[in-house]
Amino acid sequence: MRPRVHFLLGLFSLMTPLLWAISFPEDDVPIETVDYHFSKQYPVFRGRPTGNESLHRLDFQLMTKIQDTLFIAGRDQVYLVSLRETYRNEIIPYRKLTWRSGQADRETCAMKGKRREECHNFIKVLVPRNEDLVFICGTNGFNPMCRYYRLDNLEFDGEEISGLARCPFDAKQTNVALFADGKLYSATVADFLASDAVIYRSMGDGSALRTIKYDSKWLKEPHFLHAVDYGNYVYFFFREIAMEHNNLGKAVYSRVARICKNDVGGSQRVLEKHWTSFMKARLNCSVPGESFFYFDVLQSITDIIDINGMPSVAGVFTTQMNSIPGSALCAFTMADIEKVFQGRFKEQKTPDSVWTAFPEDRLPRPRPGSCAGHGPAEAYKTSIDFPDETLLFIKSHPLMDSSVPSVRDEPWFTKTRVRYRLTALAVDNSAGPHQNYTVVFIGSEAGVLLKVLAKTSVFSLNESVLLEEIDVFNRAKCISNSEDDRRILSLHLDKETHSLFVAFSSCVVRVPLSRCERHSSCQKSCIASRDPYCAWMARGSCERVQPGVHVGYEQDVEYGNTARLGDCQGKTNVAMLPLTLFWFYTDLSFL
Repeated sequence: MRPRVHFLLGLFSLMTPLLWAISFPEDDVPIETVDYHFSKQYPVFRGRPTGNESLHRLDFQLMTKIQDTLFIAGRDQVYLVSLRETYRNEIIPYRKLTWRSGQADRETCAMKGKRREECHNFIKVLVPRNEDLVFICGTNGFNPMCRYYRLDNLEFDGEEISGLARCPFDAKQTNVALFADGKLYSATVADFLASDAVIYRSMGDGSALRTIKYDSKWLKEPHFLHAVDYGNYVYFFFREIAMEHNNLGKAVYSRVARICKNDVGGSQRVLEKHWTSFMKARLNCSVPGESFFYFDVLQSITDIIDINGMPSVAGVFTTQMNSIPGSALCAFTMADIEKVFQGRFKEQKTPDSVWTAFPEDRLPRPRPGSCAGHGPAEAYKTSIDFPDETLLFIKSHPLMDSSVPSVRDEPWFTKTRVRYRLTALAVDNSAGPHQNYTVVFIGSEAGVLLKVLAKTSVFSLNESVLLEEIDVFNRAKCISNSEDDRRILSLHLDKETHSLFVAFSSCVVRVPLSRCERHSSCQKSCIASRDPYCAWMARGSCERVQPGVHVGYEQDVEYGNTARLGDCQGKTNVAMLPLTLFWFYTDLSFL
């Protein structure tokens, strides 16, 4: 009987993913699909040939909006695109900054075993210092350097500054940076071998502060994704190897970390020149049920936005890389994040023991992780004055016991039936003429863009709706040597021009937020689209409706009810063409 038992167990293990797939909620079918033949009309920016190079890759790194200009940073170049001057079929930079690695840096880079393509200056940091200056850092042939440039003319201002702990060495490494209260907060790796992950504060008044070096309880192979300045704190969002589950192998968890802006480090005995307020917690994006299904790997997260009157962030999460592909969109309120940081800490009593909650009544005073002069630490002028007991505790207990719950305790949207994962997002939280809808644009690793009408309120009877699925990667104009080239890296939404900038490694595509004209003169199709940007006008056409316009049109975003409307016979309606060809074509792209 033993071989039979082994056979049955093996068969069950093979069927487990199938059983999960059957029981898991079905993916939404898009109301509309937009294939490549339609989307190829959208403007594409590829950078410009430079020097003696016959083919210049954009090698995109980041997009940042400063004033009315979109800064597009890539390899050796920063392009400035006006968001107030629209060109119908082109994305035309009005200015370009060129900053190449020096000859000596390129030679040293090659001597260290790096390929020629890796020894360029990939621009990884681009943040405004004030109204006059922008701070820019590049990898500079694996010797990161930083400079100030004037915003009005992009002239170099001052002297070069070391990029160590401010900018990564490798273009593939993730990093974040922002100025808060005149000081630069950065998160990156601080050495050539990428073994020293660091959250660092420098420049401005006071001495530099950092996380503890090589301490896996603080940071364990992190991928930094975003940072925000909010209240008394700077928050960092990242993913890392979860030390609390190291017995299960390298499981990745998503985190939010918090640091007091007035932290000046510890005493000469404990945590001198290190953070005294560093705390981190897990972000819980999961589907509830008898057994929760987790989307653990944070891919992208927004700035703080208003959701139902609450300051919040929204993020795209995926499953572990060695598991069934799946993605989810979750949101978190800042109030829930703060509540977790006010809760219990997690501890591991011995290296081999399980992690448990530390008893609240045994916490030292003032409460570890507090900001000097505020709350529990109100009596202390600076963090240097904190008792050793408080500093020693936070040094060894940076992790909170509870996870941050998502809004409504479930994802806004999931995608699990496809072989690609979602990668980036942009949110319009005031869509529609009454500015009362939330529309989320989500990029994927397959060049497909999803447009989702998000259910944000617990009082709404409707679920989130997948409005559109757009094949936005331009095969003719963007470099496509591998599947990685099709990965959407970043999205920037500009409401005033009704545009979404979609970034790939070799190009940036500008996509309109809506395609109302695809419904032609079909009222039924227009109403059924449920698109907050589109409405049926009295003149007999489906058009984009401007915010603030409340009369003279018809739309039904909540339900898309068209029962009273007849079919549009004899009228061309691109949106109602069969979907079979699109799905077949999309699936072939993965072969």
